[in-house]
Amino acid sequence: MILATVACGPAGPGTEPSAVRRKVAPRDVVRTRTIGAGLLVLVITLAVLSGCASGTSHESRTASYQSAPPPVPNFPGVPAADLGPSYSCGYLTVPENRSAPNGRTIRLLVARVKAATDAPRPDPIVYLAGGPGGAGTLGAPGVVAGGMNADRDVIFVNQRGTLHSDPHLSCPEMDEFAAQSVGLVYQAASTAALDAAAITACRERLASTGVDLAAYNTRENAADIADLRVALGIKEWNVYGVSYGTDLALQLLRDHPEGIRSVVLDSVVPPSQNIVNKWWEAPSSGLKAIFQACAAQSACAATYPDLATVFTTIVNRLSTTPAEVTVKNASGHPVRVTVDGFKLIPLVLEWSASPTKVIDIPRMIYNLANGDGTLAAAAIVATSDVPPDQRGLLGAGLALGAYCQEMVNWTDPEQALSQARTAMPGLPDSVLRITPTGSWFFDECRAWGLGRSDPASLAPTVSTVPTLILAGTFDSSTAPAWVDRITPGLSNSVILRFPGVGHGVLPTSGCAQTIMTAYLDNPSSSVDRSCIEGTPIPTFTTSYWTKPVASVRVRNHPTLSARPNLGLGQLSQRREKGSPQC
Repeated sequence: MILATVACGPAGPGTEPSAVRRKVAPRDVVRTRTIGAGLLVLVITLAVLSGCASGTSHESRTASYQSAPPPVPNFPGVPAADLGPSYSCGYLTVPENRSAPNGRTIRLLVARVKAATDAPRPDPIVYLAGGPGGAGTLGAPGVVAGGMNADRDVIFVNQRGTLHSDPHLSCPEMDEFAAQSVGLVYQAASTAALDAAAITACRERLASTGVDLAAYNTRENAADIADLRVALGIKEWNVYGVSYGTDLALQLLRDHPEGIRSVVLDSVVPPSQNIVNKWWEAPSSGLKAIFQACAAQSACAATYPDLATVFTTIVNRLSTTPAEVTVKNASGHPVRVTVDGFKLIPLVLEWSASPTKVIDIPRMIYNLANGDGTLAAAAIVATSDVPPDQRGLLGAGLALGAYCQEMVNWTDPEQALSQARTAMPGLPDSVLRITPTGSWFFDECRAWGLGRSDPASLAPTVSTVPTLILAGTFDSSTAPAWVDRITPGLSNSVILRFPGVGHGVLPTSGCAQTIMTAYLDNPSSSVDRSCIEGTPIPTFTTSYWTKPVASVRVRNHPTLSARPNLGLGQLSQRREKGSPQC
């Protein structure tokens, strides 16, 4: 049994909040997997904890915190994901734009869960979700089930513009476009135009409410997190970020180092690197690792010989002549799916992050090569078949605000294409002009209509704060090599690479969670890595001609659109558009 303890009120210095403890069987959990993207796919097994909320408040010079009941529902359509009274929740009020002191204020949802021990450490963990645009509370039940709160409170923040925060800068138009694109050739210019039209419609709707779209960026986001620590009266805390959350964590460490005891970076996105230029490096390295792992398994190597060449061939073939496949959706209705060369890429990003899906990547590739697109088509439908109450969950305003101002507007289409060709030289330009997560970013950012960020937001982070860095060799959303672009400034960092693990290491690796807990107890370079050596490489499926189930999506196991997301973190398994996340 697992003993979970959750707070009934925010704890700051000099306060002793009451607590509720409850034994929870391992099956009574909600687990999460991040993709960036990003993007959190919740796997519901039974139920989540229950508890209480209080009504205290804390204030700082620039922000104020007021307790409030947990949001209901937390995850629309998934009652088991509700936080219930076992989490203490509240809202942080901050300026929308700190350069306009008399401007609007906004509110961010905050949820805090107590440590699972009777003797918790005094320094909590603040959890920074991926995306951009992912909501921390969507992943909270799974994070708790995974043991992050073993000996520390964990604080989940729904970053500015995300679900349950006010305002929630949602773009259901993006989900509607994603559903429409199932039957379209994604690489076509006409599809890009439909995408841009959806972004334009969303921008016009949000702008009419008076929101300052330019204020939804990572520097303001980091200032919010810094204000939260002060508003809660926390002397020191530990920062965990996944995917885009690592970008946010690094900017927080750079601009607001006060009170940061240690940092854990999971699937790194460097602020000083333009992801739009470098993005194709991620699927390049991830696929290479997956193909090498297949070649090292005799059954996989015999069933799927020369997998890299076959993959490149089928992407080019489908780019020239897309396949038309009809499968049934979750409701049993037939859906016609156009499978072109690009649509395989987001599927690879999604599947590479899941231990249960990555094993089918070789089978999917060879099925297509042999004329059977059912497995790929069913997955495309599953990622796009979002129920009405789950559309628009991504904080698209933060996603587009961060990507456009901090990345896209600092480069151009030809520069991005040139570097994409270097990363994956065998793929056609019609594929490489789109981000691997499925975004026509240059068209989208023209539609979003913002300028460039402050150049200071692109500066590297220099710090001596103890930092633990986690990378998975199968990560196809954020390349493990990107770690090397942040470590020169992090003189007190430890890098751990997990074989056979994809984007978002902690959600799928009990070994990583054990190491993180021990590291936070005593941040140092002396890390026990013995469990990494025992991490098994997934065994790939070798019955490639077996017909798959037409639709794998279950109503209570939702897959959200988080495009444009780094992944991971995301909210999504669809990775931007067709499937996003950092």
